Amino acid sequence: MADDPRFDELELKLAYLERANQELSDVIYRQQQSIDQLEARLARLADRLQALEQRPRDYVAEEEAPPHY
Repeated sequence: MADDPRFDELELKLAYLERANQELSDVIYRQQQSIDQLEARLARLADRLQALEQRPRDYVAEEEAPPHY
């Protein structure tokens, strides 16, 4: 039975699938790391934006829109 070519073919396919599965797992792991970093960065930016929005602004006459006639 060990000399059966079908057995050898199945072993090769299994080895290929195990390798492909590991490669996909590695890709997913790296993508999750990137997602986690981006989420943390987005949260920091959102906090900064919220802090800027809550800070009172000084009145600047140059920023006022001129009246339209």
